[in-house]
Amino acid sequence: MDVIIVTNAAPHCEPVLPAIELLPYRIRKVNDAASLLHPQIDLVAVLVDARNDLAEARANCRLLHDSRIRAPVIAVLTEGGLAAVQPDWQVDDVIVTHAGPAEVEARLRLVSSASESTRNGRILNTGYLTIDLDTYSAKLHNQPLNLTYKEFELLRFLAQNPGRVFSREQLLRDVWGHDYFGGARTVDVHVRRLRAKLGSEHEGLIATVRQVGYKFNVPRSKAAPSRHRPSLSRH
Repeated sequence: MDVIIVTNAAPHCEPVLPAIELLPYRIRKVNDAASLLHPQIDLVAVLVDARNDLAEARANCRLLHDSRIRAPVIAVLTEGGLAAVQPDWQVDDVIVTHAGPAEVEARLRLVSSASESTRNGRILNTGYLTIDLDTYSAKLHNQPLNLTYKEFELLRFLAQNPGRVFSREQLLRDVWGHDYFGGARTVDVHVRRLRAKLGSEHEGLIATVRQVGYKFNVPRSKAAPSRHRPSLSRH
């Protein structure tokens, strides 16, 4: 099985992760993460070289995550670089470049197992709302919701944290990312559009907490919908 390393380092430079070359994996090196956006067969993991250019490494990790590549993504960093890794990197694990063969093997084994379990169960059911994390689709009472990418990401994030209140600033950071330069009003606009698509009967799934932000209310039951279906308007 293959391990792919995304790196722009010159061939004569020190290996990204020397210990992995002592393990029984086929190693392929690429310098463009975008080349991996197509399905990869028998792929154990993608290692992203984050030893030097942290901004580029973060961008590559996020690109691979957003592409839903069917393999875990691991950032390889120096000890000093570990402090720069935040949740918005969207990586499955991190590892320091001088890790030994036993640690590398254990991390690959664990993250690959976790990734397989995730792939086999990436459907989020909350009462009568179903969110498919692999196809970026959502259904309300089995009726598809025509959501934009950010609307889906906002709904997914809130639904994965039911009952927890998030400020607009937290949502900007966790849904839009640290590199987003828009204001908090963006959150309000997307919540309003999302509620419109959920319909008046179900807009309360996303509750406003005054002077704080928003939270997701878990549906009370899977009761059949009323005669008035939720709005599936397109934007």
